[in-house]
Amino acid sequence: MNFRRNPQEIFVNRADSGTISAFMSRVYGWMTAGILMTAMVSYYIGNDPQLVAQVFANKLFFWLVIILQFGSVIYLSAMINRMSATSAAITFLAYSALTGITLSMIFVLYTQSSIASAFITTAAGFAGLSLFGYTTKRDLGPVGSFCIMALFGLIGIALLSFFIPSMNSNGMQIFFSIAGLVIFAGLTAYDTQRIKALAYQSAGGSYGAQAVYGALVLYLDFLNLFLNLLRLMGDRR
Repeated sequence: MNFRRNPQEIFVNRADSGTISAFMSRVYGWMTAGILMTAMVSYYIGNDPQLVAQVFANKLFFWLVIILQFGSVIYLSAMINRMSATSAAITFLAYSALTGITLSMIFVLYTQSSIASAFITTAAGFAGLSLFGYTTKRDLGPVGSFCIMALFGLIGIALLSFFIPSMNSNGMQIFFSIAGLVIFAGLTAYDTQRIKALAYQSAGGSYGAQAVYGALVLYLDFLNLFLNLLRLMGDRR
């Protein structure tokens, strides 16, 4: 058995390790910036009754925000390989701010202490799940495929509930929240592993817009974990 390793192989592995670490640092950095942007905007609007009334009473403005949100995600996902890092960052932060506008309603529905508790719990859980996805040697592809299919199923049930009011019971809402937590817990680990693989596509340490795209994916996982957890443990006003 040959225990000697080629020095060139060692150099490549170290370079790969450094590339991955730098790339993931960018990803988590942009994700944190997006979460902070959303938190600041939602807190500012949610604690001003006049602003809340202006946002949610004006249906035209509210739906415009929703459309711009979806448009930002679609644009960033579709154009990520053609965008500069600056354009991607601006689009992501704009989306985060728009999400903060729609998310401001939670400050009307829930107490601030329960929002803070849900956020801290989400942050701790997300950190553990993402760390697992980052460090595990196991292929999480099957987990990701299952969670994606389950998510589409959950969306289908949610759409069906619009036509069957009896499906909007408290028991069904609890089911949606628990299922959402399980699905996005799996997606957090899977997406972290998938985003880690993007580092190998970064040539010469130029991470570009790919890191911003990775931040968007993990941002959405974090946000959905937070909202589902808030529905389960949040104290309503």
